[in-house]
Amino acid sequence: MVDDVGSLKIRPLAPDLLQHAMRELNEDPKKRPAYVKDIRDWLKTQEHIVGVPSDQLIVTFLRGCKFDLEKTKEKLDTYFTIKTLVPEYFKNRDLTKNEQLRKILNLRAYISVPETDEEGRKIYIMVLGRDEPGTIDPDEAAKFNYMVMDYLLMEDDVAVVKGIVNLTDLSPMTLQHAKQLMPSMMKKTTACSEGGYPFRPKVVHLLNMPSFVDKILAWIEMFRKDKDDLKVYLYGNDLGALLSRVPKKLVPNEFGGEAGTLDELGKEFADKILAFNDWYVADETNGVDENKRVGKSKTREDLLGMNSNFRDLDFD
Repeated sequence: MVDDVGSLKIRPLAPDLLQHAMRELNEDPKKRPAYVKDIRDWLKTQEHIVGVPSDQLIVTFLRGCKFDLEKTKEKLDTYFTIKTLVPEYFKNRDLTKNEQLRKILNLRAYISVPETDEEGRKIYIMVLGRDEPGTIDPDEAAKFNYMVMDYLLMEDDVAVVKGIVNLTDLSPMTLQHAKQLMPSMMKKTTACSEGGYPFRPKVVHLLNMPSFVDKILAWIEMFRKDKDDLKVYLYGNDLGALLSRVPKKLVPNEFGGEAGTLDELGKEFADKILAFNDWYVADETNGVDENKRVGKSKTREDLLGMNSNFRDLDFD
């Protein structure tokens, strides 16, 4: 089956992805242009939204919302709104000028594996705690995470259509790293991720998990609104069970696999993020003008639900 994109400026899906999108995401190639036109017509009425999304971005959001137009509009609105109301995550993202971001990039803590698993899903890996505690601003680390998410939105059809399998290595993480993760920050990142991004994470594998991470996971679970079918697997130092769930060819060498070393895979992905920098620079002007929103303007508190006071995490 060939994906006829017509006049839309989007990447045609590979046959297996198209079949999955039609079956699981309600995508109909013949109706796709009409859906995009509906979103563009709606955007013309939303004078508060600053920016003109590409066909590719619109179709990505439609897929993430299973071609439900109202859900797509709501999520697109939030996507643009967080760019203005949460500037610490979505502004100053030029990798050539932001030294903290370049430092994070050079840590090679974000990694992708080129091949897919038996269900056709991409494997993305995070290694938390490679930095010395106190040397990276947690907000800058969160910012980089959203830069990775934007890259996936725009460039990775497999991640959008099939979902993501995440491997997170916690072996470098110390108690000092964990104490930088305030509950208010976890609530903020959860609100931005769930409200503004159309991803469907499928499986999370937490590797080399220290005992103090349990409290962090409990806070994150409390803040999550999207109680989907996400599967989470926890592992200590024995990663034998991981290889029974993830093909060995997709697991980095350090975890007993054959995909290559973390540094090799990390450099490849860092190069892709750096090559995407022009998009981050162009995106700097996108956002919202709340003075032009029809009806009640949104505030940071409305968006993030940050009215509650949270105590610091107690790891004692």
